[in-house]
Order: sequence, then structure tokens, then C-alpha cells
Amino acid sequence: MLKGFANAFRIPELRKKILITVGILLLYRFGAYLPAPGIPFSDMLAAYQNAASTSGALAVLNLFSGGALSRVSVFSLGIMPYITSQIILQMMQTVIPSLGELAKEGESGQRKITQYTRYLTVVLATINAIGYLFLFKSYGIDFSGMGIPEFLENLIIVFVLIVGAILIMWLGEVITQRGIGNGMSLIIFCNIMSGLPTALISSVTTSTNGMILTIVTFVAIIFGIIPAIVYIERGQRRIPVQYAKRVVGRRMMGGQSTYLPIKVNTAGVVPIIFASAILYLPAQLAVFFPRVGWIQSFANAISSGWLNWVLSVVFIVFFAYFYTSMVFNPEETADQLKKAGGFIPGVRPGSATAEYIQSVLNHITLPGAIFMAALAVIPSIIFTFTSNQLIQAFGGTSVLIMVGVAMDTIASLESQLKMHNYEGFFK
Repeated sequence: MLKGFANAFRIPELRKKILITVGILLLYRFGAYLPAPGIPFSDMLAAYQNAASTSGALAVLNLFSGGALSRVSVFSLGIMPYITSQIILQMMQTVIPSLGELAKEGESGQRKITQYTRYLTVVLATINAIGYLFLFKSYGIDFSGMGIPEFLENLIIVFVLIVGAILIMWLGEVITQRGIGNGMSLIIFCNIMSGLPTALISSVTTSTNGMILTIVTFVAIIFGIIPAIVYIERGQRRIPVQYAKRVVGRRMMGGQSTYLPIKVNTAGVVPIIFASAILYLPAQLAVFFPRVGWIQSFANAISSGWLNWVLSVVFIVFFAYFYTSMVFNPEETADQLKKAGGFIPGVRPGSATAEYIQSVLNHITLPGAIFMAALAVIPSIIFTFTSNQLIQAFGGTSVLIMVGVAMDTIASLESQLKMHNYEGFFK
């Protein structure tokens, strides 16, 4: 693996992509610690701890923002407004025919959808920024550090938070286009990893038998959860494909046998990210009503507890099928096989092949979706009985996102290494 990393820096193009990605992530972490104007830092931390003690949802939102929310930093809103916008636009493509047609127009259509996503991100960021301002004001925080009228102070703070969300969106797109890819996922990965030291210290010092629980948790993650995630992520169903012989000019083409690989977890970590964004949306909206008891109770019930566990399973399974249907089209695959002279043994070409592939896809998606759902829910249940902060911060959802993003990133780097005739990270 060390030789693979050394080879990556020998390729100028790949070295530039890695340095751009690392530089952007460092800039992002700097923004997570840069407080918004007029924020009383010590009072802010006390207010956040008071709010988080009564709202489990707020603690989770802070985790996905990399701790930026607890500091009311420039990047307090995190990547969630952008993710939520992507979810809304993708779901609307199945409801609004014009958007669905736009998505099929290729690169030009995708550019327009990306533009709509950016506009919607600004709208959601505005709503979230105003809500967070109201939330912390309700806890008695005095945002008067700038010495100007209160209205202007509020306007400046909201404006800074919105600009921060726009910058995060732009940084994620730069990583995707000019870096090593997966900009959105890498930012979430960076946010989760940044909370590891704090979670470790809190787990050891505050929990009963904290050291023992921490060691057991680490052993379970390293020797149990991570190998299981890798096994499911690499698992695939190989559909045999036979190509008929045909004469092209003076050459005989085809006649070989191959297979069509279909991953067990085609959607990757996207269902987990999408489900988390949907489940914590009520918590983001509840910040507008910090003193309304039933709204806070509803947001906390959705964000933690048995209702959260049930909805997590439902949403993860739903988004696994939904996203798989968007990235894998059986009809297009069947049509391409037919044009290339390929067929699945025992299945007629055309619509019968598309139905067969769809049936296989439906059957293998379910185990992967149930595995992801179990991985997301079981650690939450364990945390309910142990109150160990490490399990809350690095439960199944966090580990799945981190391992999935790490595997996708390494696979992307390895493919570029092999393209330049270098050995990959793993022989």
C-alpha cells in the first residue's frame, strides 16, 4: 500500500488532484473553526451544550457539520443543505416529467439540474441559518459583539452562514471535478473523522466502565463491522453473457463468454446519507420553534428512539431501491447487449432480458439494503442502553460512510494508477 501511495505522487496529474483535495479539506476544516462575526465563543459553547442535552437531533447535526455548529462558525450549516437539495431534485425527476426528460438530455440537462440544485441549496441554507439564529437566541446568547444595531447583526450572521453553505457546495464540486472525486462524500468523511478524538476522550472519561467499552467498541469495529462492510461492498452477482459469432469484414468477431457484474450494494453509502438527511430535516425545521414543546418532541422522536429506528430501516431500503433504479437501467443494458450480439443463456434477447436483469437486481438489492439498515440501527439501540459517546458518534452509519468513502476513493486512485501502468494499492 505504501508503494501505491508513492506511485500516486509520481504521476503529475494524480499528484495535482490529491494536493487539491487535501488543500480543500484543510480549508474546509479551517472554516469549521472560524467563528461568525459577533459570536461570544465561550457563551456559545455553553448554550450549545444546554441545547444538545435536550435535543439529540442537534448533537447529530453537529456531528455531520464536523463540530462547526457548536461554534457557530462560518461553515455551521455543513453539507446538509446541498445533500437535501440533491434528494429533492432527484425525487422530483420521477414526479415532474419535464425534469425527468431534462435528466435524459445528457451533459446539458445535467448542468441545468445542477443549477437548480444550487438555487435550492441557497433557499434551504437561508431557512436553516435563520432557524439556528433563533434557536441560540432562545438560549439567551447575546450577539452584540459588533456594536451595531441588532437587526444588522442578525442580518450579517445569517448572511455569513449562507455564504459558508455556498462555499461548502462549491468546495465539494471542485473536489469532484478537479480533485480525486466524491467531493460530497469526502466532506462528510472529514466531518465524521474530526469528531473521533473528542468522542474517544468523552467515552473514556464520562461513561461507566468507559475504557472497557471503548476497547470493546474498537475491537468490534475493526474485526467485525469493517470486514462485513467490505464483504458486502465487494459482493456481486455475475450474470453469464454469451456473444454470438459474427463476421465483420474479413474477421470473425464474438463467440466469447463473459459476465455482467451487478453489485449487491449498487447504491453504496448514498441511501444512508439520504435517509439521514430526511430524518434530521424535522430537527433542522424545529429550530424555528425552540419553545414549542410538541414540535421539539416530534423532532427528537424522529431523530432518536424507536421511531427513528423504524423509519431508518424504511428509508434506507427505499433509497437503496430508488437510487439503484436511477444508476442502473435494465432496459438500456438489455438493448446494449442485443446490439452487441450478446445474450443471457436461456433468456430471450430484448424485453425478456430486461425483465430478468430487473428481477436479479430486485433480489440482490434487498440483502444489501437490510444490511445497511441493520448497521445503522443496531448501534443506536446499543447506545440507548450504554450511553457511550463513542457508539453514538461512530455507530454503524458513521463507520459505513467512512469505509464506503475510503473504498470508493482508493478504487478511484487505483484505477488511475493502473491506467498509467503502475501497481495499485493492493496486489
